[in-house]
Amino acid sequence: MPTLLLVRHGRSTANSAGILAGWTPGIDLDETGRAQAAALPGRLAGLPIARLVSSPLERCRQTLEPLRAARPELAEPEPDERLGECHYGEWTGRPLSELAQEPLWRTVQDHASAAAFPGGESLRALSHRTVDAVREWNDKIAVDHGPDALWVAATHGDVIKAIVADALGLHLDHFQRISVEPCSVTAIRYTPHRPYLLRLGDTGDLGALAPRPHGRSAGDDAVVGGETGTA
Repeated sequence: MPTLLLVRHGRSTANSAGILAGWTPGIDLDETGRAQAAALPGRLAGLPIARLVSSPLERCRQTLEPLRAARPELAEPEPDERLGECHYGEWTGRPLSELAQEPLWRTVQDHASAAAFPGGESLRALSHRTVDAVREWNDKIAVDHGPDALWVAATHGDVIKAIVADALGLHLDHFQRISVEPCSVTAIRYTPHRPYLLRLGDTGDLGALAPRPHGRSAGDDAVVGGETGTA
């Protein structure tokens, strides 16, 4: 089955300002974020990417612009609102230092499955919509491009953490134990039996994720070992 490369957007103006951006329009990459995005094509060089998908928010689309420019054979990223940031409701646009004083903050950190943002959505809803989205895309890409395809989805930190928690079989209450840096790449290979986490928050070279000769793909050794109980 295909391998999903989850790219967290590069550092944004909200990240550097310590603001919870949510779906606020006009949040762009800052200077560091633009440099991170410019380095992404080199990190993914040699990987036969089949498709680009993106959160509709500006910072995600901007992160993929250098990759799209370097790979003119790729179609424009396909937006999917299900991969958009959490709807934080009344928390949107507020400083993180201020939000940390709210009683709900501890629930978000320690009991995420019970957390619902006032005027927004719950973290359970975030998990359901994002996991459904990547699994549906994965099935479609397998049909369109074959079982060894790699595809990229540009999205947000909490989205990636929720998807990783699902892939690892972790309860949502543990998703805050997962950390993904801006413009990091997290790779998940889905199989008919279970997903395999190949990279988590990787900020380095990713060439080892390229499909191997004779139809063997990155992660196959882990799949074989996991299935036979030998590793």
